[in-house]
Amino acid sequence: MTNLSDDQFIETAVNAIQTEQAALSLLIEQLDNRFARACETILQCEGRVVVTGMGKSGLIGRKMAATFASTGTPAFFMHPGEAGHGDLGMLVKGDVLIAISNSGESDEIKTLLPVVKRLEIPLISISRDKRGILPKSADIALTLGQSDEACPLGLAPTSSTTATLALGDALAVALVHARGFTSEDFALSHPAGALGRQLLMRVEDLMHPLSESLPIVQSTAALHEALFTMTSGRLGMTVIVEGDNSVGSSNKVVGVFTDGDLRRGLEKGIDLATTISDVMTKSPQSVNKNMRASDALSVMNEKSINQLLILDEDQSLEGIITVHDLLQAGVK
Repeated sequence: MTNLSDDQFIETAVNAIQTEQAALSLLIEQLDNRFARACETILQCEGRVVVTGMGKSGLIGRKMAATFASTGTPAFFMHPGEAGHGDLGMLVKGDVLIAISNSGESDEIKTLLPVVKRLEIPLISISRDKRGILPKSADIALTLGQSDEACPLGLAPTSSTTATLALGDALAVALVHARGFTSEDFALSHPAGALGRQLLMRVEDLMHPLSESLPIVQSTAALHEALFTMTSGRLGMTVIVEGDNSVGSSNKVVGVFTDGDLRRGLEKGIDLATTISDVMTKSPQSVNKNMRASDALSVMNEKSINQLLILDEDQSLEGIITVHDLLQAGVK
């Protein structure tokens, strides 16, 4: 074993990265109308995009299929070895097959080609050049170019897998543009992540609805009644309405009373018999229940408030949401 100095370790890393950069530059030169045809073929696919590859190519293929699936193109990975022993049944008419083999001569993939042709499955190949049996059998043969591997032995797939990964990402990105795929669409396939919470969760999902007996008083109520209601409601506020506070009533909102209103009122010398309409905040900040929860949090931050009313189009109360509700749900 040869001991390398820190500088030598760094030098080998720089050389490897530069070699892979050269492979990516070579890949750019390979992009032509074949790439456009591949995109059009995938867009016209009535089934799924099935990606296959052996060894390191298969690992890149798994990532490629996952990226397709998460960006609006239904896709999955099929192991070519298992495909020859029954899993080829995953492939049906209407699908598109993307087969990856740097040499274009993968034995496991070659075994599948007669069946793919018989099923009339459009075949897109990804290989170093067009000389192997795979690109020659493909409807569209995408090539990476004759780049050097970053491995000092020139054997371990390094630059070639980097180029393949970049080509797969380029296909996915082009398809995102062509489909008009949005961040909301992306979130639908990522409901468990932070992005899903940010884009999918609505105010309605987190708000305290009327059925929870919200802190509500009529505009004719006295301050002491509003304080009692606010304390029992545990939301740091009381909603002031024109109607009664029963479920199913109009509950048209005319104001809100918070801890801040109480402090300001006490400074002015109000007493507990004061009518709540005299000390409430009129035209309180409100949102629609269909608003994104993340947007509601932005409103709270912008207005420096801790609660929002949820009103319908008639300005009747539908619910209340607090900054604590949003933060507890992981909304940012």
